[in-house]
Amino acid sequence: MRAFPLHPLALALAALSSLVLPTRAFSQDADARPAPARAEGDGPFDRLIIRGATLIDGTGAPPRGPVDIVVERNRIASIVDVGVPGVPINPDRRPRDATRELDAAGMYVLPGFVDLHVHTGGTPKAPEAEYVYKLWMAHGITTVRGVPFGGFDWSLSEKARSARNEITAPRLFSYHRPGQGWNRGPIETPEAAREWVRWAAGKGIDGLKLGAQRPDIMAALLDEAKKHGLGSTAHLAQTGVAQMNAINAARLGLGTVTHFYGIFEAMYEQHDIQPWPVDYNYNDEQWRFGQVARQWSLVKPGGEKWNALLQELRESNVVLDPTMTAYLTGRDVMRRRNADWHASYTLPSLWDFYTPNRENHGAYFYNWTTWDEVAWRNFYRVWMQFLNDYKNIGGRVTPSSDAGFIYNTYGFSTIEEMELLQEGGFHPLEVLRGATLHAAQALFEPKGRDIEFGVVRPGLLADLVVVPENPLANLKVLYGTGTVRLNDQTGKAERVGGVRYTIKDGIVYDARQLLADVERMVRQQKAQRGMASPDGRSP
Repeated sequence: MRAFPLHPLALALAALSSLVLPTRAFSQDADARPAPARAEGDGPFDRLIIRGATLIDGTGAPPRGPVDIVVERNRIASIVDVGVPGVPINPDRRPRDATRELDAAGMYVLPGFVDLHVHTGGTPKAPEAEYVYKLWMAHGITTVRGVPFGGFDWSLSEKARSARNEITAPRLFSYHRPGQGWNRGPIETPEAAREWVRWAAGKGIDGLKLGAQRPDIMAALLDEAKKHGLGSTAHLAQTGVAQMNAINAARLGLGTVTHFYGIFEAMYEQHDIQPWPVDYNYNDEQWRFGQVARQWSLVKPGGEKWNALLQELRESNVVLDPTMTAYLTGRDVMRRRNADWHASYTLPSLWDFYTPNRENHGAYFYNWTTWDEVAWRNFYRVWMQFLNDYKNIGGRVTPSSDAGFIYNTYGFSTIEEMELLQEGGFHPLEVLRGATLHAAQALFEPKGRDIEFGVVRPGLLADLVVVPENPLANLKVLYGTGTVRLNDQTGKAERVGGVRYTIKDGIVYDARQLLADVERMVRQQKAQRGMASPDGRSP
């Protein structure tokens, strides 16, 4: 079932579709240096009042304002409607006795964003955790789920430091792969799977990052995880998807399907496994990522299998976390390679990792062709339709990034994912709900607890984003580089937007200063390399 001829070289080139580190070794093998002690952020305050904002609360409700939002220490105390648009605010209606005030007149306040699929990088590509954390925070990302962040002990240590606000970083939820962290060998039996889950739960992990384990081990992992209040997400990789696709995993209790693996394979029309070329080799990443895009022609949008899969995933309450931005380069390598932010915010060492290379994960553009990009565009069309259909029947879809691979730079790519969901048919309010309320629910439901952030309402933690421009009118205003707009007063184009303040645990961070710190780190690494070029590439 091919839509166009498949030259063997072209097949080997479209490799952009599975971003969890595979079993074979790649050149990145050491954790990043832990973040330094926090030197940024003011607060928390006894009584912080954010004045005159328009509120987008994260539930899907429309904006309202002006409101004054009162934060006491690290929690939202009250939200007070203080007027109507176009009419001066009566000061008698406003809450008083502020320890600190933020003038947010004309600005928008949202819940802090939650990215459910991240890694922190590490040597050699992103050697400083500070670099990654500040890019996330500068884009309003106040919570991330590491799958994993890095090594077992390193991840849990950074999680604890962030929880104490000792470092400038989002909240860190730490998910780990089976067997990570202990020295008792690989997980090869259901008994070992259960033993590892019990051990890891005792160490303080938040959940499991699964692959496509064989059914008996997958069942043991998920069953034991539920007993300990641990969440689960799975990259149902090609190496195991023939025996563990999305339906199989959902029936065993999987919480989140990340990427798209296992979804298409669960609804093929004329196959039970993908019809690989006879000379396919998974360890050649051009084959690995290029072939997966050809699945678009193996399914029938709106067909019986399509609708049955949607319904069963919805009935199982599975969250879809597609990370479309992780594979976006496959649609147009040149565009992604030349994104606005690379010059100032992509480290040269990260650029090195992106550059085509047979050993670095995701650097597989050895000879990318128009055939490959067409395949990926077709794939996105079908993938987006599935995601939109799932949202429309009440399923939850969350925007996440899996940054650090494939010209996919931290922070920026999370906003890019939001744009992709809008392209797929989501209203911006639905996109933002996915990035806040729904993502928070995915983290707290396995624990059997109500959300503690993800919505702007009294009693929840004060994790907030303050943006000068209206993100519903243009999600591009959330990028650290903003967006270009013509100023009709001057007749000149100018950049507008970018997050103004990121508030985590009631602590107010200047997002522009965080970006300036990242830019300084990039300039410093360029200077150390003697680079004359300003764009992050080799001189």
